[in-house]
Amino acid sequence: MTISAPTKTENATVTASKLVFKPKSRGYFPKGLCLLASLLIIIILAVVLVNIAIGGAGMITWDFLSSPPENGMESGGIFPAIFGTVALVILMTVAVIPVGVFTAIYLQEYTRPDAWLTRLIRLAVNNLAAVPSIVFGLFGLGFFIGFIGGGIDSIFYTSEGPVWGQPAIIWASLTLAILTLPVVIVSTEEALRTIPRELKEASYALGATRLQTIWRVILPQAMPGVLTGAILAISRGAGEVAPIMFTGAAYYLPYLPSALNDQFMELGYHIYVMATQSPDVEATKPILYGTVLVLLMLTFALNFVAILIRSRLRLRRTNA
Repeated sequence: MTISAPTKTENATVTASKLVFKPKSRGYFPKGLCLLASLLIIIILAVVLVNIAIGGAGMITWDFLSSPPENGMESGGIFPAIFGTVALVILMTVAVIPVGVFTAIYLQEYTRPDAWLTRLIRLAVNNLAAVPSIVFGLFGLGFFIGFIGGGIDSIFYTSEGPVWGQPAIIWASLTLAILTLPVVIVSTEEALRTIPRELKEASYALGATRLQTIWRVILPQAMPGVLTGAILAISRGAGEVAPIMFTGAAYYLPYLPSALNDQFMELGYHIYVMATQSPDVEATKPILYGTVLVLLMLTFALNFVAILIRSRLRLRRTNA
């Protein structure tokens, strides 16, 4: 008696009969967890902002915004801290944007992803993003103030006291520029990856060089991404305290910084000092809340300006 082997059709029929079709899950549980976490974040943010607004709204007056601190910071205003914060953020942005953009262009346009130098640079950027901010402050103290500033003094100011080898706004801004450099590099690289390859090939086909293509085609298309990196850098740099404690921020100054080697007052450091070093914390609490509110408003204003410029560039690129 001969027994024939089952055919492919019979095997498929048997296999299909063994399958148990379950109703498709709608994913309510993971969706609910994500929604709950998002609502929790929104509620926490709202509580913090409302608390700051209630505690500091009464302090926002013209005298508070335009006068220096007085009576051991228990009265007066915060204008020197506002001026120092704006100057610090502007100098940091001017220093970090060109370096971050050029690095991203080099990694994206001039090197191969598997090249050893490319891997080394990416490793350095990733490690730089993971370094605690206090370490950047110690680095700025040793490198910028001790090495560069001290070297300038030893060459050009041998018979005088420290001129550049001391805490100053230029060293604080450069320290913050290194701190925010990974943010600018990553955001610019992401913007460069979104540019269609056809645009580059069309530019090369018209006889443009690589430099002309980068300057006339790639950078204008990637400018919204570059401004996104600037927004993130401003948001982080404006609120950092640890890096500038060692490199330029002062407890109190009766004058505004007029040179790059001057010390300065800063809103974040001013908040830290009033919260931890004030002899009467309860007396300075209204000023503390007002300073926090001004810092938030100033950060939002700087971000809003950058977002507005980015939106106009995107609209212009879309219309073009």
